[in-house]
Amino acid sequence: MSGPARVGAEGDVRRLIPDVGSLQESLAAGDYLADIGLATALFLAVHLPQPILLEGEPGVGKTEAAKALALALDTPLYRLQCYEGIDAGEALYEWNYPRQMLGIRLAEVRDIHLEETELFGPEYLLRRPLLQAIEHQGPRPAVLLLDEIDRADAEFEAFTFELLAEAAVTIPELGTIRAAHPPIVILTSNRTRDLHDALTRRCLYHWIDYPGPARIAEIVRRRVPSSAEPIALEAASAITKLRSLDLVKPPGIAEAIDWVSALTVLGVDRLDAHTVEQTWGSIVKNRDDLDLAVAHGADWLVGAGQR
Repeated sequence: MSGPARVGAEGDVRRLIPDVGSLQESLAAGDYLADIGLATALFLAVHLPQPILLEGEPGVGKTEAAKALALALDTPLYRLQCYEGIDAGEALYEWNYPRQMLGIRLAEVRDIHLEETELFGPEYLLRRPLLQAIEHQGPRPAVLLLDEIDRADAEFEAFTFELLAEAAVTIPELGTIRAAHPPIVILTSNRTRDLHDALTRRCLYHWIDYPGPARIAEIVRRRVPSSAEPIALEAASAITKLRSLDLVKPPGIAEAIDWVSALTVLGVDRLDAHTVEQTWGSIVKNRDDLDLAVAHGADWLVGAGQR
């Protein structure tokens, strides 16, 4: 990676988001409301640059933070959804074997001799998110999201971090590919397992709390602009109360948005028990959770929304 290219990219980003306040405003312009703590953490991840680990309960907006940052920087987002058993091929690259076989057959028909090196050229490469982020040509670095890194195993976690630390990958048939603009790396975790110290020690860290009802209502109204303020606040308050139960899958901000969208389509402007009973499916996505919520009753839930 050349020095001038790196300096040019950094200068471009600094002009775009010169301070934390400007980043907060840019995120808000994309309908992502970040508090000053999260905006500061993201600002540092961009300008240091250093990977950042975002942790928090499901539904607090970790993935959306990466999407909003990419939008604010007007740069691509490459997302790798992690899961148990994911391997390097699914993260980095694979060879397009069907296309290679087609190339061999075409060469046979045309009576052309193909060298092995021709079959393992860039045109036969299937690029996965990590390689796509490394090869991104700018003008600004891409945002690379390693979503739910805690779902991958420890070996994949270690492999991923070493790769990101170098911002390069070696493909045996092609050599080493280095990033002209090392990506801005965001990792998210729901804490299904503890991450290795070697990873967390080298990352910036930010815990995203679940916001209060007023903040949820503000987020919902940005995402569902046709909704009325009272119904957004009542729904946010009700979901906050529902989260106090011992649920398997507590509803998050996404469910609040879904619920208010449904209520708006139904023409509901105030929340009542009957409406809750009709729309449980917008906020409760697990049978055991539904039984628990129903046992407490829609009247109990609505009480929070009408205070």
